[in-house]
Amino acid sequence: MGPLDALWHLLNFFGPAIGVGLIAAVLCKLVWRRGLKAVSVRDLAVWAMGAGALASIAGLVIFGRDGKMLTYAMLVAGTALALWWRGLRHLR
Repeated sequence: MGPLDALWHLLNFFGPAIGVGLIAAVLCKLVWRRGLKAVSVRDLAVWAMGAGALASIAGLVIFGRDGKMLTYAMLVAGTALALWWRGLRHLR
């Protein structure tokens, strides 16, 4: 495997975490516009993508391969938890 192939493998492995993190952060900022006025979309996206990446890595370690549905469920739950922790936990 060459360096370009390795890069594509990494991008495809972390692609769902990046996509879900970006979409969730933007939607979160749109829905809770007033409550998240002090938090930037960039902050929310970084936290969400980081949590999704950690969930993907955890799924790879636990199951020994990529693409299990439980891994994607962990990705969504981790993203939601990170968004709540970073921006929504103070809203009531």
